[in-house]
Amino acid sequence: MSATTRTSVCHWGAFEASIEDGRLTDAQPLPDSGASARMIAAWPDLVYSKTRIDQPYVRASYLRDREGANGRGRGREEMVPIAWDDALALVADELTRVRARHGHDAVFGGSYGWSSAGRYHHARGQLRRFLAASGGFTNQVGNYSWGAAHAVLPHVLGDHDAVASAATSWDSIVEHTDLLVAFGGLNPKNWRVTSGGAGFHHMDRHVERAQARGTAFVVISPMADDKPETLEADWIALRPNSDTALMLALCHELLRRGRADRDFLERYCVGHERFFAYLRGETDGVAKTAAWAAALCDVPAGQIEDLAARMMTGRVMVTATWSLQRAQHGEQSYWALIALAAMLGQIGQPGGGFTFGYGSLNAVGEGARRGLVPSMESLPNPSDSAVPVARIADMLERPGATIDFNGHRVTYPDTRLIYWAGGNPFHHAQDLFRLQSAWARPETVIVHEPWWTATAKRADIVLPATTTAERNDIGGSSRDPHVFAMPQLIAPLAGARDDVAIFAELAERLGCAKEFTEGLDEAGWLRRLWRKTETAAHAQGLAAPDFETFWQEGVWQVPPPERPEVYLEDFRAAPEQAPLKTPSGRIEIVSERVQSFGYAGLPGHPAWVAPDEWLGTAEAEELHLLSRQPAFRLHSQLGQTAAGGAGEPEDLWLNPADARARNLGDGSLALVENARGACRARVKVSDLCRRGVAAMATGTWFEPDAADNRLDLSGNPNAVTRDVATSALGQACTAMTCLVRVRPYPDPE
Repeated sequence: MSATTRTSVCHWGAFEASIEDGRLTDAQPLPDSGASARMIAAWPDLVYSKTRIDQPYVRASYLRDREGANGRGRGREEMVPIAWDDALALVADELTRVRARHGHDAVFGGSYGWSSAGRYHHARGQLRRFLAASGGFTNQVGNYSWGAAHAVLPHVLGDHDAVASAATSWDSIVEHTDLLVAFGGLNPKNWRVTSGGAGFHHMDRHVERAQARGTAFVVISPMADDKPETLEADWIALRPNSDTALMLALCHELLRRGRADRDFLERYCVGHERFFAYLRGETDGVAKTAAWAAALCDVPAGQIEDLAARMMTGRVMVTATWSLQRAQHGEQSYWALIALAAMLGQIGQPGGGFTFGYGSLNAVGEGARRGLVPSMESLPNPSDSAVPVARIADMLERPGATIDFNGHRVTYPDTRLIYWAGGNPFHHAQDLFRLQSAWARPETVIVHEPWWTATAKRADIVLPATTTAERNDIGGSSRDPHVFAMPQLIAPLAGARDDVAIFAELAERLGCAKEFTEGLDEAGWLRRLWRKTETAAHAQGLAAPDFETFWQEGVWQVPPPERPEVYLEDFRAAPEQAPLKTPSGRIEIVSERVQSFGYAGLPGHPAWVAPDEWLGTAEAEELHLLSRQPAFRLHSQLGQTAAGGAGEPEDLWLNPADARARNLGDGSLALVENARGACRARVKVSDLCRRGVAAMATGTWFEPDAADNRLDLSGNPNAVTRDVATSALGQACTAMTCLVRVRPYPDPE
């Protein structure tokens, strides 16, 4: 028996894989990495899952008559195995047919998700390269994670670095921060995941260090467990979606008590006087007082006033999770947080100001050099058609319709073909039953996927893709001080091929192989990508190892930055020499550009705009549903494994009083429902959950009941969430704005 071990990385951490006779037998986190052993150890279960797709398949009626097939059969009909050559010929012919009849915009390049930590075998990037090389396509813009922030932050700060890459480091917090106020919390389960993978999962250690040094913490969330168990923090249990009102009241308290830092506001910001007029109620007749916010947040006014008083002394860091802006009018929460930090006057100072995402993703604030993890090169898209990523169902339902989006008008294409590689829209999209209906409209759906996910089951043509373990790549994150070699651990299973190989053969058939591959194979591309790392390292005065050394050693641990990062430090030191990329070069508390768009609910400055669906307007039996990142999955990844809870209903957290009122006990099955649909869940009774709130992790794999096509059996809250945009500015998802009713399942009647 031959046995070997190899180091690699995935989105949930760096690991050492054991291979015996060509089979992956075990995976364990690297020593002291802090990665989740439960998630890492699931690799063999993941790779050898019974849900693996062994060869290409085509939906039965589509195979018989592709132009006459009815899309409503997707997900219900038999999938027929065919040979690779036949499958590739079918895909190439269909791309050619659709483009010839309907134009390139009719091809939708649907790829969204975290399919691999590798930067070369990055399904979304490779799909875009292929579709661009072969003529053009309708693209997606924005993201589900922080789509509202992606739109609003460039207007306020000049770019979206504050959520994408920049963060005041934890070392700075540990040394300088007296009070950290966390809107949305600091939930340690979210620290198990890093886009691109990571060698360190030490966020809990940073929090412990800060607390030991004397940093005080305030967690503002409907869930008391949105923090590490050992962290001593004050909990403010506000109503979901009311964070902006609380922030505005804190701003009003600073203004009322004469503690707004006017010197900072005058030098580094624009529009604060207009914002102050809004806070006083001079523009709308409503002063944004603690009493006003108390009624909206369902938090005592005295608690708000006390928090404001605590924020007036010492060094204060305010932060917000990504989830906060995944709500109707979610742009306002981030804008208001920036205004609050500006009034405190500590932006750009060590341990002060604001940062987004400490509670959302591992390695935010870890302290790492940027630009050393290479990225795959893109190709220009000959088509200028693009839609906001969260508007997929709307696009499919309303071809030719026009929507407002961030100062522009977007016209939906007449989508005839969906090509999806990487990600599972029947997990992360909202109102999944709406998506299922809209999904029937295109003539053809092509999917690359290793497993029979809900999306693969709803394809016309399925091409089996390899997993990360079956190919070579380079991984890492700009937030983590490591770059990893990702060697092929095992041979591809059954008939699986990697996405790049599939696209390369299709490109050959379509006459664009030179443009797509540029004459390089996998090894050639990896060396080319590593040269980019070597060049970037040299520019920073570092010496990266050569490719052979890097590949043999398996990881390059990048030297740390010379000093801890402090977000906007250069801007604070010299705003004239380091201006922001806003029209004014300063922080725009009032944005004339946003105001000029004339969008409802966007007056050009942070403002309270009540959601359409929240506890402030709920009927007596309705609860506000929060959908959360799972503890031991990445979205739906690992959903087919024992570690990820395969086959188990998702937990539904309820306050004891809410559970009693519905005759539900701990461990009982419940039906979560509204007009959009329903899902099944298992009740978890806990006083860590605020009254009036229900909380679920996003479920495993969407599985509608055969007898009731409006009921999801797996427990995915997106069966009931709203597919409504945050606003015309962001057109982002609003999963956190959702009311439901909960009752026993099945209802005993």
